[in-house]
Amino acid sequence: MKRTDRQIAPPAYIAALGLVNALGNSCSEVRARMLSGDTRGMTREGGWLATGGDALVGRVRTPLPELPARLSRYECRNNRLLLAALEQIGREVAATIAEFGHRRVGIVLGTSTSGIAEGELAFEALRDTGALPADFDYVCQEIGTPAVFLARHLGLLGPAYTVSTACTSSAKALVSARMLLASGTCDAVIAGGVDTLCRLTVSGFTSLESVSPGHSNPMSANRRGINIGEAAALFLLTRSPTSHAVLGCGESSDAYHVSAPHPEGRGAETAMRAALADAGVRPEAIGYINLHGTATPKNDEMESLAMQRVFPHAPPASSTKPLTGHTLGAAGATEAAFCYLTLTDEEGRLPPHVWDGVADPALPLLNLVRPGDRFGDGSRRVSMSNGFAFGGSNVSLILGEL
Repeated sequence: MKRTDRQIAPPAYIAALGLVNALGNSCSEVRARMLSGDTRGMTREGGWLATGGDALVGRVRTPLPELPARLSRYECRNNRLLLAALEQIGREVAATIAEFGHRRVGIVLGTSTSGIAEGELAFEALRDTGALPADFDYVCQEIGTPAVFLARHLGLLGPAYTVSTACTSSAKALVSARMLLASGTCDAVIAGGVDTLCRLTVSGFTSLESVSPGHSNPMSANRRGINIGEAAALFLLTRSPTSHAVLGCGESSDAYHVSAPHPEGRGAETAMRAALADAGVRPEAIGYINLHGTATPKNDEMESLAMQRVFPHAPPASSTKPLTGHTLGAAGATEAAFCYLTLTDEEGRLPPHVWDGVADPALPLLNLVRPGDRFGDGSRRVSMSNGFAFGGSNVSLILGEL
């Protein structure tokens, strides 16, 4: 791929990927269900809302590994989910540590929940019995815990930290990992994100009137909000060339409103253009875009406006949140992983945009992926993943073939 002198950092090469969410517990399983537009991972469950109502959530159904006894203080579903993703790339991680040493491999993760679900149960016990459970350790719900836990589990001594910027957390983790590699601080970085279902987030977004009572319906005139999901996605990124890489990153901040994006999508546009410049590619080179696509009225409006300005040629685009739910702090890495799975699909298939097909006449018409759509013939595969968060945090990532 031709690159320009505007590129800020070299590619972060993708050596391995571990992935678990409502679609499945392996890259092959997730890819197959993603490309078929499978929404069966979204299930209706009670107990999430203070009102006693139920919610449609994207729950991971597979049994999760147990934590080693020596790390029992970190016990929580969030860290178990993290281990499930790590197990998928365990061989590659072990080989990388053996090659570069424990001080040259870093960890950057994103989360917005950590072990808050366990904290909820602990404080229920405190309310009912007057004491916290004997096995409860507050450290499990600290936001910085995922990276600390993983570093101690693997015995790594390089940089290890957690990013928490709401729904851009794990996208920013990938940005940070790329910079650690570019600066020579690390030879490899385990980067990604993890978030698990808890009542705080489901009830919180419901109170903001951002949760849809039915399936998420992005870009539709009938859209009513998100569904919440849980996921873990771990990339092993290196300085050693492979066939695919994170080519460019773009970040911006709206500084517009604590929970609403700039109505015209100015921050989103800035992030997308910055990612293109960083990767040294033109908008026409992008063959697929994974939209942030939350199905909230304001997000879809601003994202479609920004897309129209940056990509007037209208490349194929889709939101995959109807398949997994919005996985919050894990969404950036999860959806970057979906881009990687499309880039490496032998047939070049793209994730279909699952919705009711009722376009909102107030929004610019996007080229939403239909079942069976593929990357253009003969073109080098390059994709973009967008993430936009509360507080005006915006990240766009470009992944592609080399």
